[in-house]
Amino acid sequence: MHLNYHFFKFLCPALQRELVGFQLLECFSQNKDELIMGFAREGKSQYIRANLSPSNPCISFPEEYARSKKNSVDLFPEAKGEVVQSFEVLPFERAFTLQFESGALFLFKLHGNRSNILLFPQKEAFPSGLFRGELQDDHSLTLSSLFKDLSITKERFVELEGNASKFLPTLGKIPRTWLKDKGYIAADLENKWTLMQEMLDMLSSPLFSICREKGQYYLSLLPEENPIFTTENPIEACNEYFKFAIVHHAFDQEKHQIQKQLEEQKKKTHAYLKKTTQKLLSLQKGKPLNQIADIIMANLHQIPKRAEKVTLFDFYENKEIVIKLKDGVSPQKQAENLYRKSKNRKIEEQQLLNNISEKETHFLELEELLEELNEIKDFKTLRQFAKTNGLGPKHKEKEERIPFKRFEFDGFEILVGKSAKANDEMLRYYSWKDDLWLHAKDVSGSHVIIKYKSGLTFPKTTIERAAEMAAYYSKNKNETLAPVIYTPCKYVRKVKGSPAGAVMVDKEKVVMVPPKGPE
Repeated sequence: MHLNYHFFKFLCPALQRELVGFQLLECFSQNKDELIMGFAREGKSQYIRANLSPSNPCISFPEEYARSKKNSVDLFPEAKGEVVQSFEVLPFERAFTLQFESGALFLFKLHGNRSNILLFPQKEAFPSGLFRGELQDDHSLTLSSLFKDLSITKERFVELEGNASKFLPTLGKIPRTWLKDKGYIAADLENKWTLMQEMLDMLSSPLFSICREKGQYYLSLLPEENPIFTTENPIEACNEYFKFAIVHHAFDQEKHQIQKQLEEQKKKTHAYLKKTTQKLLSLQKGKPLNQIADIIMANLHQIPKRAEKVTLFDFYENKEIVIKLKDGVSPQKQAENLYRKSKNRKIEEQQLLNNISEKETHFLELEELLEELNEIKDFKTLRQFAKTNGLGPKHKEKEERIPFKRFEFDGFEILVGKSAKANDEMLRYYSWKDDLWLHAKDVSGSHVIIKYKSGLTFPKTTIERAAEMAAYYSKNKNETLAPVIYTPCKYVRKVKGSPAGAVMVDKEKVVMVPPKGPE
């Protein structure tokens, strides 16, 4: 109700008591949709701060305001030096005027997302200036078009059959909700009139409450159960509402955004723990591959050639089991493969255990951060918290016009292609024959290049780190272990007519690594 006629009835007389005789010294804007008017008299200053943001326009009346030295523009220069004569509310309208001794006036038209401040040289003239010039209809607005002559007698109420919106269109959402909650819609005409009179009596009482509901702040002239703030001073009510609606609301939104980021991280971490734990249990419950290999090797003479499956005695569990065999692979070779996979499985299980431990620690850290965030009550602490923990709004940095991301490890430069087309460009223009090229095996992904340094061989740790990044920037990103091929760039060639990013590779080697992005 901070933009309501029933509130302006109290606000305008209070402003008149405070500002009559004050001279307008400056009128400027330094924030989008915000106009500042600075007044003074006998060494005392007073400001009107009108925030006309379409989402929630509101006004406050600070005694001090620090004007910025940059990004500030003077407005309505013709009003500078004018002396305040009066404030007048327009009958049954969401608007009021600030009138000067010269006859010029400002109209504060507070019509929700079409709110505006207009300067009139005289009452009966068209506006000579608008704060929000994009509101085209306001250029031809006249004061007389806003005047409403409403009768609020019982005769008119009966004539309108108790239609509250027609009887008093300036009620606003809060009073209409109050009427509805009191059973106004179902009541007979006499009871409707009684309820209407009761509500008008409350709207005529100078008691202003600021409340919060569903994350939004509002100012009410009706009795409220749990107000955040109450006052009988309409100017104080405006100032406090401005703090809550603009400053506190901005804080709440920023805090909520940070909380949302932490909750999302917590959710993803929980999902990862669940999935990885299930995978680990599956590996641990499965029959060890080296035991199957032992059974095959112990029974080579019993396995028919080209058999797709065979029943053999399992001397570990003292029973017969069925073992599937791969077509075209000898039983001995299949056993060798199983021994190798068994070794890799142990590595994989250990890696899964390490990952689970890290994620469990991270999950606890996130819970602690959420508890710490909940205790933060001011912008300074909130922004320091966000900065320390890498949270809050992320502004996209201007990217260099190069086809790769650049990293460094052990003193070696590592390049990672940004796209299929960028992979080709990086290989063609930014690689040298002795550089080392890496790529995730048998899946699509980024090309990775370790730049050669004269006289130095590539350390194993550097190759493994670059391989981890090659796996991370590929379709194998979510695997526990992934194979990555590597070879000098002189053995990588582009075939004419092949798709972007496709290459032919010779003399490659393979390394198994866990996918891991940049630190």
